[in-house]
Amino acid sequence: MIALGCDHGGYELMQEVKAYLDKQGLEYQDFGCYSTEAVDYPVYARKVGHAIQNGTCDRGILICGTGIGISITANKMEGIRAALCTDCFCAEATRLHNDANVLAMGGRVVGPGLAIKIVETFLNTPFSGEERHERRIHLIEQEGENE
Repeated sequence: MIALGCDHGGYELMQEVKAYLDKQGLEYQDFGCYSTEAVDYPVYARKVGHAIQNGTCDRGILICGTGIGISITANKMEGIRAALCTDCFCAEATRLHNDANVLAMGGRVVGPGLAIKIVETFLNTPFSGEERHERRIHLIEQEGENE
């Protein structure tokens, strides 16, 4: 199950992502927003993050105007590793190396064709499971214990 969330700046691109997921037969929960009327992206980042934290969803996709604010908000949540991706290389690397569980994109940055390729790459790339990447993820999640 994939958790979806966007603000008004990501609404139109999210409609493209949902059409792709429907075509692929992939299940998702849409946490909004539901129009281009101005809203605050932290609300939707948190809804997606909570759905992953409580096990309702395995991964998430977040879209705001640039992807920056929504990814920053998501990354403040325990257990969430949101990666802002603008190309397929980043989407693949963040899954292989960081086991990212949330993809963030910018609706005003990435066009629909590229966005679908990024989503496809993110969803179809497994975590490598390599020891060095496991170690780094553990270090990321330690909150100040490394210093």
